[in-house]
Amino acid sequence: MDGKIVLISDDKNFFEYLMPKLIIRKSDELFRFSFDELTEKFHQLTSSLLIINSENKQEQTLELLSITKDSISVVFGFNDDEEFKIKGYRAGMFSYISLSSSDEAIQAALLPALKMIASINKNNFYRDILVKNSLITLNNEVLLDSNWLIENELNKIHANNVEAVLGAISPDDKSRFNIQAHQIETIILNNIRSNDLLINFATNKYFLLLYNINVENAYKLWNKIAQNFSESMYVGFTNIGKKNRQQVINEALNKLHESINRGFKSSLTADVFMGNNFKLYKEEFKNKLDKIINPVFYHMQQKYNNRLFNITINLIQNNAQCIFNIASENESGSLSISTPGYSAVNIDIKYECSDNNQKNKRISIEPDELEAGLLEDLLEQFILEFKDNNEESYDHIE
Repeated sequence: MDGKIVLISDDKNFFEYLMPKLIIRKSDELFRFSFDELTEKFHQLTSSLLIINSENKQEQTLELLSITKDSISVVFGFNDDEEFKIKGYRAGMFSYISLSSSDEAIQAALLPALKMIASINKNNFYRDILVKNSLITLNNEVLLDSNWLIENELNKIHANNVEAVLGAISPDDKSRFNIQAHQIETIILNNIRSNDLLINFATNKYFLLLYNINVENAYKLWNKIAQNFSESMYVGFTNIGKKNRQQVINEALNKLHESINRGFKSSLTADVFMGNNFKLYKEEFKNKLDKIINPVFYHMQQKYNNRLFNITINLIQNNAQCIFNIASENESGSLSISTPGYSAVNIDIKYECSDNNQKNKRISIEPDELEAGLLEDLLEQFILEFKDNNEESYDHIE
């Protein structure tokens, strides 16, 4: 593979000093630039070996290192400035060479850098072939032939009995045109391991193949990734096990559609909320108790206490349920909210007076439907029905 070597220095004597020490092949391209020329010539620095003379240009050198991450940079300096070297390595410097080093030491230091840039150029060459054949995206390491890739990976997973999960990822219809593909891809790729695979199967829609992980931990990982998105992103994961390609794809897509339909965005997905992870489900219900149910119950108690004649209201609250009790001399009633630990939240309305037994009822709703406004409406209706059916007189309710 042809390579580019770029010498950067404001001192022209540096070029004459370095040239005899370089090992250059006939196929290599050699460029010489001053720091002032870099703005105009910046396109020449891509995938190149940069040899930089930092003498009297330390700040410019550090800035250059920070914006040329896809190149290999070897920095020369007049002396061993340890503080500058540390800053250089943090900014992406490959190696540091003192200008006072022997020819042998300079050649020994440049040889690994030359091999590294040759390897990068070789990888870029093969990558261009993959892009031209529509096997990988242009800007990110995202694979494209989903059916072939998943089939091939499943064969390896089954042969080696590897634990793995497949996830299907997508924004909803409202968010689909508000986020760019490269944004989705970059965020996900920056948060997964090198052996995990991100595969594009439709516009802004992806399969994510994660190795050596179960569904529960895959959702935990996704929750961290999802925090980086500005738009709502949805996911559905399924264990691969011994399933074939079509089975695992269908299950992942079904989980994704459940997530979108139920509105589980980046915190807790439908698969977890539906009871496959009882502990996380209970934690989510406890959050509903703390942030919605208990505050609404307390607000309604404060609103109606001492405003209904001969009627008392009290609350029972714990981690499993919340009960709104109302009582008069002749009857009592309660509205309680609990969960059996699966997919529904149960709202039970009960009366302790025999005349009103027929009004006992249960309302079952999806967890994401339990909002403050709905709960307030139900409590208002429950209180007013209790008032209307009570034989005692009431004060006017404002």
